[in-house]
Amino acid sequence: MSAKTVIVTGSSSGIGRDVARALVARGDNVVINGRDPDKLAAVAAELGAPGRVAQVVGDIGSAATGSELVRVAVERFGRVDVLVNNAGIFGAKPFADVTEEELDSYLNGNLKGTYFTTQAVVRRMREQGGGGSIVNIGTVLINHALAGLPASAALVSKGGVHALTTSLAAELAAEGIRVNLVAPGIIRTPLFGDGDEKAAGRLAMLNRIGEVAETTAAVLYLADAEFTTGHIFPVDGGFISGRAA
Repeated sequence: MSAKTVIVTGSSSGIGRDVARALVARGDNVVINGRDPDKLAAVAAELGAPGRVAQVVGDIGSAATGSELVRVAVERFGRVDVLVNNAGIFGAKPFADVTEEELDSYLNGNLKGTYFTTQAVVRRMREQGGGGSIVNIGTVLINHALAGLPASAALVSKGGVHALTTSLAAELAAEGIRVNLVAPGIIRTPLFGDGDEKAAGRLAMLNRIGEVAETTAAVLYLADAEFTTGHIFPVDGGFISGRAA
């Protein structure tokens, strides 16, 4: 396979960092992104392929960051083949206590960031003659909420990303641009923190939480799957299907 050029937003830790690792390991060119320049530089050094890794520091909630990601990808590697919309935020807070500022933060970081970064990438893919792959990161909590995890603000924004996925898959299919989404369950990332791993694991049929390498495998599959679009791919150990006991 020839090398692809892939933009991965939110690459400083967790799922995005591991996706970038796997892409570099298989020989792709990768543009990584995060808000903290020191963390992003550390990830770039860890990836160990300076000729195939570019960095863009910026808040994905700003449309200008998406445009800069595309500019750098084209300047360094000549094109954009794949976008992984990983950047986002998540938190729990009772519905009645959510402030306007907090809701705006989720909408900007999760939905607006994904929307405008994708827009910049689609424009470039059209200039290249069409074709390409977009993989969004959502959450299985859109389909199976938890009473003990009140996260309406975060989930409203992520639900928008799910809707955007299916809408764009239909709109862009004729141009050969595929749009899919990985919906993780409970994954061992910095967002999970020091949560109760055993209790969380019991929520899924496989009786454990997931690892970032397992979400990465799904992202890479969808990035390459030429006859798959509009697909919501749960990586959840069976969380939305059943329980361990």
